[in-house]
Amino acid sequence: MFSKTATMKSINGYWDNEKPERFLEEVKIKINDADAVVIGAGAGLSASAGFSYSGKRFENNFPDFIEKYGFKDMYTAGFYPYKTLEEHWAYWSRYITINRYQNAPKPVYQNLYNLVKDKNYFVLTTNVDHCFQKAGFDKRRLFYTQGDYGLWQCSKPCHNKTYDNETLIKKMTEQQQNMRIPSALVPYCPVCGAPVSMNLRSDHTFVEDKGWHTAADRYQDFIRRHQGLKILYLELGVGSNTPGIIKYPFWQMTAENPKATYVCINYGEAVCPQEIESQSVRINGDIGEVLLQLADR
Repeated sequence: MFSKTATMKSINGYWDNEKPERFLEEVKIKINDADAVVIGAGAGLSASAGFSYSGKRFENNFPDFIEKYGFKDMYTAGFYPYKTLEEHWAYWSRYITINRYQNAPKPVYQNLYNLVKDKNYFVLTTNVDHCFQKAGFDKRRLFYTQGDYGLWQCSKPCHNKTYDNETLIKKMTEQQQNMRIPSALVPYCPVCGAPVSMNLRSDHTFVEDKGWHTAADRYQDFIRRHQGLKILYLELGVGSNTPGIIKYPFWQMTAENPKATYVCINYGEAVCPQEIESQSVRINGDIGEVLLQLADR
């Protein structure tokens, strides 16, 4: 139902050379007046919080892997076909430790929580770093659609269950030497004995366990109960890789509800279709900086 061309700039958005004051004021009013706030969060939100996957952060944590393989970033290094499981988990245990069990360098998630903590909210996110819960968000109001760095599953998979990995990941990180973990720490499926894999949606083997389905049902129930009310769809850092999960549904639900508002804060990708332009506020800027300015208001 939407036109193929997204609106890039208009009265309802601002670019870097425009003053944001009136747009920030409008967003703050919309949040205060909303019956419910639905947050849609993508990788840009965690990037704004300091979870970069390249540059100094990558170089400081993986100098040996970079020297041996010439890797340029954490993401691509995670797909490398390491010859042994000992080396595979030496890399991934470090990766999980800094991206799941360490706090983000900047308090962006905490600032977002302070902005909506007194509102009726729900979070839909493709991020897998657990930053929402660490910032104080109610886990019953979170739906992690793409998995969790803190969970393992059978690599086949032979059954639909996931397993917490924190204890073993910490042992792997502490005991690894020469880019390998001890063979005794290599994790295997407790049911079939196959190697475990990360519970991340990268192919058809992704396990949607009981917790995943419970969260999905809660999200759908939240949307159903607030149909036709003043809903604020707050999209933060969602790119174009998986628009069907957050971006397109937010556009669709905004178009179907004249009382709804779509707010997009995204550096370089603050767009919307023309059909909902009059219901939209789009801010092209760093999410962390915008949230700080909203807090000051």
